[in-house]
Amino acid sequence: MIILYHLFLALFCFGAHIASVFNDKAKKWITGRKGLFKLIEQTVKENEKVVWFHCASLGEFEQGRPVIEEYKRRKPDSKILLTFFSSSGYEVRKNYSLADYIFYLPVDFRKNAIRFINIIKPTAVYFVKYEFWFNYIDILHLMKIPIYCISANFRPNQLFFKWYGKWYKSILYKFTHIYVQNVRSKDLLANINIHNVSISGDTRFDRVAQIARQAKSISVIESFKNGSNIIVAGSTWPADEKYLVKYFNSNNTKNKFIIAPHEINLLHIENLIKSITKKTLKYSQANILNPKDFDVLIIDNIGFLSSVYQYGNIAYIGGGFGKGIHNILEAATFGLPAVFGPNYKKFQEAIDLVDKGGAFVINNFNSLNKVFDKLTSDIEFFQNAGKSARDYVFANTGASTAILANLK
Repeated sequence: MIILYHLFLALFCFGAHIASVFNDKAKKWITGRKGLFKLIEQTVKENEKVVWFHCASLGEFEQGRPVIEEYKRRKPDSKILLTFFSSSGYEVRKNYSLADYIFYLPVDFRKNAIRFINIIKPTAVYFVKYEFWFNYIDILHLMKIPIYCISANFRPNQLFFKWYGKWYKSILYKFTHIYVQNVRSKDLLANINIHNVSISGDTRFDRVAQIARQAKSISVIESFKNGSNIIVAGSTWPADEKYLVKYFNSNNTKNKFIIAPHEINLLHIENLIKSITKKTLKYSQANILNPKDFDVLIIDNIGFLSSVYQYGNIAYIGGGFGKGIHNILEAATFGLPAVFGPNYKKFQEAIDLVDKGGAFVINNFNSLNKVFDKLTSDIEFFQNAGKSARDYVFANTGASTAILANLK
């Protein structure tokens, strides 16, 4: 299995090199790792108390961020080292001010893991949610460095719980402690005899509550809103946009629309604009004066969708017609009822919000049209849905404090 694992890593790297010729994300993934060890050796100073946080991408960073910031508050003398596996996470947060060092994670070959850990010499390591790299975890365990997994969410269909997943499952026994989001995850781990587990909840609730408290005004969007009600469609894919555009084009109310596509390449944005019959403006072309004259604003950059939701009245969350919905809590924290497609059941918060009346599932254009019309015409229904969403977020904060409760 070790040989197969390293073969998989080698094939992945080979594929990334090929993809880098025509894919910008893959190119950044490759170029970001060139000369990486030399950079780390030149940057990380000797004899520092380094605490290492690792996130797969931007979503996991937002999930781990409240723990990083609470850790830094309690231990200001510690040096925070932050690593990312993906380019989308690294490129957006490479200048995050509360981390002392930010790098790409070297690929999990054993020699890389040994070299990296010997350079940074972490006093503790926190893996956020889903990152289970065999060699890194094995080396840390052998060196008796505490390893924690935070905001973990386990499901029965994961490899750990299959009869053929014994080798991969072995790394779970090497964690010092695992902080899970729910009872189901704790029970699944107990079934494979892992008991160093605590239910802390999901740190994303802490993060989105923090976003709501610290939200900064965006002058362009304030000008665009101009007293109108806004439907914000976040992290959308073509399957979502097909129904959304039809709704935009057929809607005769004074509502305005903001759409933030998941993929913001120029061709996709231009095709999206062509499909919309209402007056449409790209955020990159907006200024403080002109947005109020437009009906649709397209966000063609990344990194601030969570702050855009503060100007919305209703949120549409993309991904529900694909592999799964994106973050609905960023909208819920501002009291926005959420609407999304049918593939949402991997996400406990979506299930909960649907049950509580703070979110609504659509399967086609007719159901989308019906939900939007109900939310925009029935004030009491809209207000109750928004209150359910906001109350749910604030009832579930506190995971970061629980994770660091026993910090020495």
